[in-house]
Amino acid sequence: MKRSSRKDEVKRREQALAWVGDTVLDLYARTWILEHRGTVCGDTLRRMTSNQFLACFGNPTAVEAKIGAIYREEGMEAAFAWMEREILPLFEKQERNRK
Repeated sequence: MKRSSRKDEVKRREQALAWVGDTVLDLYARTWILEHRGTVCGDTLRRMTSNQFLACFGNPTAVEAKIGAIYREEGMEAAFAWMEREILPLFEKQERNRK
Protein backbone atom coordinates (compact mmCIF):
# COMPACT_ATOMS: atom_id res chain seq x y z
CA MET A 1 0.00 0.00 0.00
CA LYS A 2 2.80 2.43 0.83
CA ARG A 3 4.45 1.80 -2.55
CA SER A 4 1.21 2.63 -4.35
CA SER A 5 0.81 5.95 -2.56
CA ARG A 6 4.43 6.89 -3.40
CA LYS A 7 3.80 5.98 -7.04
CA ASP A 8 0.57 8.01 -6.99
CA GLU A 9 2.42 10.99 -5.52
CA VAL A 10 5.10 10.82 -8.23
CA LYS A 11 2.37 10.67 -10.88
CA ARG A 12 0.52 13.64 -9.33
CA ARG A 13 3.76 15.65 -9.25
CA GLU A 14 4.47 14.84 -12.90
CA GLN A 15 0.93 15.79 -13.90
CA ALA A 16 1.16 19.09 -11.99
CA LEU A 17 4.48 19.93 -13.66
CA ALA A 18 3.03 18.90 -17.04
CA TRP A 19 0.06 21.23 -16.48
CA VAL A 20 2.46 24.12 -15.94
CA GLY A 21 4.75 22.95 -18.76
CA ASP A 22 1.85 22.79 -21.19
CA THR A 23 1.07 26.44 -20.45
CA VAL A 24 4.71 27.49 -20.84
CA LEU A 25 4.95 25.55 -24.11
CA ASP A 26 1.77 27.22 -25.37
CA LEU A 27 3.15 30.67 -24.53
CA TYR A 28 6.47 29.84 -26.21
CA ALA A 29 4.69 28.56 -29.33
CA ARG A 30 2.37 31.58 -29.57
CA THR A 31 5.32 33.96 -29.11
CA TRP A 32 7.40 32.12 -31.71
CA ILE A 33 4.53 32.06 -34.22
CA LEU A 34 3.89 35.79 -33.86
CA GLU A 35 7.60 36.61 -34.16
CA HIS A 36 8.24 34.33 -37.16
CA ARG A 37 4.92 34.38 -38.99
CA GLY A 38 3.76 37.88 -38.08
CA THR A 39 0.23 36.67 -37.38
CA VAL A 40 -1.69 34.16 -35.31
CA CYS A 41 -2.05 30.67 -36.73
CA GLY A 42 -4.02 28.07 -34.81
CA ASP A 43 -2.93 25.24 -37.11
CA THR A 44 0.75 25.95 -36.48
CA LEU A 45 0.08 26.21 -32.75
CA ARG A 46 -1.65 22.83 -32.75
CA ARG A 47 1.19 21.19 -34.67
CA MET A 48 3.80 22.63 -32.32
CA THR A 49 2.02 21.70 -29.08
CA SER A 50 0.26 18.45 -30.00
CA ASN A 51 0.89 15.21 -28.17
CA GLN A 52 1.72 13.65 -31.53
CA PHE A 53 4.60 16.11 -32.01
CA LEU A 54 5.75 15.92 -28.38
CA ALA A 55 5.84 12.11 -28.67
CA CYS A 56 8.89 12.58 -30.92
CA PHE A 57 10.76 13.46 -27.71
CA GLY A 58 9.23 10.84 -25.42
CA ASN A 59 6.06 10.57 -23.40
CA PRO A 60 4.21 13.88 -24.00
CA THR A 61 3.32 14.26 -20.31
CA ALA A 62 6.98 13.74 -19.36
CA VAL A 63 8.11 16.31 -21.95
CA GLU A 64 5.63 18.86 -20.62
CA ALA A 65 6.67 18.01 -17.05
CA LYS A 66 10.31 18.67 -17.99
CA ILE A 67 9.34 22.08 -19.34
CA GLY A 68 7.34 22.75 -16.16
CA ALA A 69 10.25 21.70 -13.96
CA ILE A 70 12.69 23.95 -15.82
CA TYR A 71 10.24 26.83 -15.52
CA ARG A 72 9.73 26.27 -11.79
CA GLU A 73 13.43 25.81 -11.01
CA GLU A 74 15.07 28.26 -13.42
CA GLY A 75 12.37 30.55 -14.78
CA MET A 76 10.72 31.38 -18.07
CA GLU A 77 13.89 32.38 -19.89
CA ALA A 78 15.52 29.02 -19.17
CA ALA A 79 12.37 27.12 -20.22
CA PHE A 80 12.17 29.09 -23.46
CA ALA A 81 15.89 28.47 -24.11
CA TRP A 82 15.42 24.72 -23.57
CA MET A 83 12.49 24.59 -25.99
CA GLU A 84 14.42 26.61 -28.56
CA ARG A 85 17.34 24.21 -28.28
CA GLU A 86 15.49 20.90 -27.92
CA ILE A 87 12.07 21.22 -29.55
CA LEU A 88 12.25 23.98 -32.13
CA PRO A 89 14.81 22.38 -34.51
CA LEU A 90 12.61 19.33 -35.13
CA PHE A 91 9.49 21.48 -35.43
CA GLU A 92 11.15 23.70 -38.04
CA LYS A 93 12.36 20.62 -39.93
CA GLN A 94 8.86 19.15 -39.95
CA GLU A 95 7.40 22.46 -41.11
CA ARG A 96 9.90 22.60 -44.00
CA ASN A 97 9.05 19.02 -44.97
CA ARG A 98 5.34 19.77 -44.75
CA LYS A 99 5.69 22.44 -47.44
